[in-house]
Amino acid sequence: MSIVPSSACTRLLRLLPLSLAFSAAILVLPVGCADGGDASSESTVADSPATEDLPSSADEKADMQPADSPQYPPAPEGKALRHAVFFSFKEDSSEDDIAGVVDAFRELPSKISEITDFQWGTNNSPEGLNDGFTHCFLLTFKDEAGRAAYLPHEDHKAFGDVLRPHMDKVFVIDYWGKADQPKLDKELKHAVFFRFKDDASEEDIQKVEEGFAALPSKIDTIKAFEWGKNNSPETHAAGFTHAFMVSFDSEEGRAVYLPHPAHEAFVEILKPILDAPRVMDFHVQR
Repeated sequence: MSIVPSSACTRLLRLLPLSLAFSAAILVLPVGCADGGDASSESTVADSPATEDLPSSADEKADMQPADSPQYPPAPEGKALRHAVFFSFKEDSSEDDIAGVVDAFRELPSKISEITDFQWGTNNSPEGLNDGFTHCFLLTFKDEAGRAAYLPHEDHKAFGDVLRPHMDKVFVIDYWGKADQPKLDKELKHAVFFRFKDDASEEDIQKVEEGFAALPSKIDTIKAFEWGKNNSPETHAAGFTHAFMVSFDSEEGRAVYLPHPAHEAFVEILKPILDAPRVMDFHVQR
């Protein structure tokens, strides 16, 4: 058993890490240069803690479009998605306050490209069935994906901040309307919504749908018509399930429609199963 002097032991220990590192470098070099590549650059990319976790462009795209993101079907043929919104305002809201809300809403189509059409107006229905709602807005999207982009959009949220201090109530119905509707120089929209009794049968509801849809062929002052069932993901429909949009080119056209025998006959079909109607009329502004 030989004893190594302490000074020699110290020198040996100092040389040992260098020897091991040199041996490791020799082992690594053939791997990096096997195909004539640059060993130093490849080793740096592979071994650098600062770069090994950086995502590739493909990874970044995958992060932007997560695998579990909702997939929306295309719009039904010939249809566009309507988003009908109605507000009532607090009694202490001034005309300037309300005008500020309207202006902010009107700016959204210039900020959110998914809005393909925007109409608005103030209620002027003579029927008294508006439940206090005074301001009417009708937005159109190409499909459900457009609505899904709109609802959480930062500019929509910012509009909500303008609206909230002055809003009393909100009513929202979404439905599939016609992609192509006649363009009227002057348009008076007659927006009608129904909530049916709990015991109303599907058969009786279908009779109402068909009866309303038949009115344009019986009353020539109706210039455009569409209807659909509520499909809003929001919870502001108050139980109303059916939306009907009737367009006139004047208040005179509406005055012919309301007492028309065909309209009154339709109301007789409706009344037995109707829980509540809601009606707002407005001259279309853009």
